[in-house]
Amino acid sequence: MRIGVPKEVKNNEYRVGLVPGSVRELVAHGHQVFIERNAGTGIGFDDQAFEQAGALMLDTHAEIFSTAEMIIKVKEPQPDECRMMREDQVLFTYLHLAPDPEQAKLLQQSGCVAIAYETVTNAKGGLPLLSPMSEVAGRMAIQAGATSLEISHGGSGVLLGGVPGVAPAKVVVLGGGVVGTNSVRVAMGMGAHVVVIDRAIDRLYQLDLQFGSRISTIYSTTDAIEKYVSEADLVIGAVLVPGGSAPRLITRDMLKNMRTGSVMVDVSIDQGGCFETSKPTTHQNPTYVVEGVVHYCVTNMPGAVPRTSTFALNNATLPFVLALAKYGYREALRRDPHLMNGLNVCRGQFTHEAVANALQQEYISAASIIH
Repeated sequence: MRIGVPKEVKNNEYRVGLVPGSVRELVAHGHQVFIERNAGTGIGFDDQAFEQAGALMLDTHAEIFSTAEMIIKVKEPQPDECRMMREDQVLFTYLHLAPDPEQAKLLQQSGCVAIAYETVTNAKGGLPLLSPMSEVAGRMAIQAGATSLEISHGGSGVLLGGVPGVAPAKVVVLGGGVVGTNSVRVAMGMGAHVVVIDRAIDRLYQLDLQFGSRISTIYSTTDAIEKYVSEADLVIGAVLVPGGSAPRLITRDMLKNMRTGSVMVDVSIDQGGCFETSKPTTHQNPTYVVEGVVHYCVTNMPGAVPRTSTFALNNATLPFVLALAKYGYREALRRDPHLMNGLNVCRGQFTHEAVANALQQEYISAASIIH
């Protein structure tokens, strides 16, 4: 198969779809890999590193899209990239279509086969291609929040861990999944007082076993969210509905009860955000203030540490890339129902129920369209 890796074009995005080691593996299996020039320079991989791994270098975005049978990316395709896609061409990347009807419409019109990292599943019910970036984002959320709490960044001037004689910051984590667990881990390590709120009793039980009395686990209700958010110095939004839009758990009115200079980091922003006042931001301009509360809503948070993120993502995606390249998308999806769950758009049809519902589009099952 001819596999293409374009340079990412999103603001301050330096990750790359394949590292040289992954390229070498694909070439060893008899596939051709085409890399856009300078695609990996932001994380220390020059063109020579890809060439030594067996890749063929192409000069432009357009050449990559016109040559490849399958496109491997990191972030969702931008409008110009969507317009380069063609019928039956495979796109394997993060899509986050629920809050992005423009991208969804363009992919639908292209007739391509769009498989989303974030909805591929595993036998344990997890999301193995989302988890690596969720781990990074969860850990980074605390770093970003701690920095945003500094007075020079508009925060209240609170040190997350406090000092002897001064209480540590209060951190509230909404959601006890992969993002939330990693946020809890880092916040605890920095000495903060941590409360995690989730509606899954089993998950709260697991977190209690994992972290013990060093954190407080609270069942999620509107009353509980209002109470703990009003007392928080830092709130981490870490809720997820696979493929669907994130629920809005914090209203604008709740912000009025928070201390001026408190910080909210919305890791759910890729799926629309879990704060009513959330709007996407970039690494270049990461924050804004509403009702005196600092909002950090960067949509590609792991992009700030692109080398770590790229390796972590490649470790998870490579087996699926190899399967798609070996069997073609139809047979690969038939063989692996978990990869089938990643299919979001196929030849003009929406094939993931949560995505279709969020976009108010007709849903066609993936199994019925792959034949």
